[in-house]
Amino acid sequence: MAVMIIAALIAIVAVVGLWLVSGVRVISQFERGVVFRFGRVVTTPRQPGLTWVTPGVEKLRKVNMQIITMPVPAQDGITRDNVSVRVDAVVYFKVIDPVKVVVDVQDYLQAVSQVAQTSLRSIIGKSDLDDLLSNRERLNEGLELLIDSPALGWGVHIDRVEIKDVALPESMKRSMSRQAEAERERRARVISADGELQASEKLAAAAAAMSDTPAALQLRLLETVMQVASERNSIFILPFPVEFLRFFDRNPGPS
Repeated sequence: MAVMIIAALIAIVAVVGLWLVSGVRVISQFERGVVFRFGRVVTTPRQPGLTWVTPGVEKLRKVNMQIITMPVPAQDGITRDNVSVRVDAVVYFKVIDPVKVVVDVQDYLQAVSQVAQTSLRSIIGKSDLDDLLSNRERLNEGLELLIDSPALGWGVHIDRVEIKDVALPESMKRSMSRQAEAERERRARVISADGELQASEKLAAAAAAMSDTPAALQLRLLETVMQVASERNSIFILPFPVEFLRFFDRNPGPS
């Protein structure tokens, strides 16, 4: 009789031990635990480490608190200046309220993805092509506000949103290439014209200085002759003043 009582006690202790062990849970450092007791949420989330839930009475649901990187599929849209573009982005967000994430929204990842896509299409329609190509910082901030407004009600905080790429039609790429080429040609012509203007001003100043001192013109002529003479196999014609030739006419020399 005593043996049977001891065996029964051992069995009861073993069952109780298994029951207690079955309620042990481990929560990682980057997680929080939301406990449901008879379908109702225990208000305080469980912290990382070992925790225990009542088997058959409580259920534990773990929520990841790390920053999540979510790519937003490329969205087709028409900009405010009637240009068809295809834009994709990436969203960085994290859970700040694990209870809201579990209770208030069925699938917060899907919800954030959908609101990000609709917000991206809205940004495309409100922006010009030049803004999408060169003013992305302001667009990223506006896109972040559009997504963060509903996400806060789900217990999610949008940390950062970035537009990754803007794909243009081939015809638009060719038009922009021609525009850039025409702009470079215009700048080259303006620079060349400025150079010609500056050169003409310098030449006018030099001519004015030489007209005041005729000897300077002769020195410049001799310098030019020296430069040409330094080249091999060069033939050059040296002009003489008309007065010099008339001097020979007036003085033919001895007959």
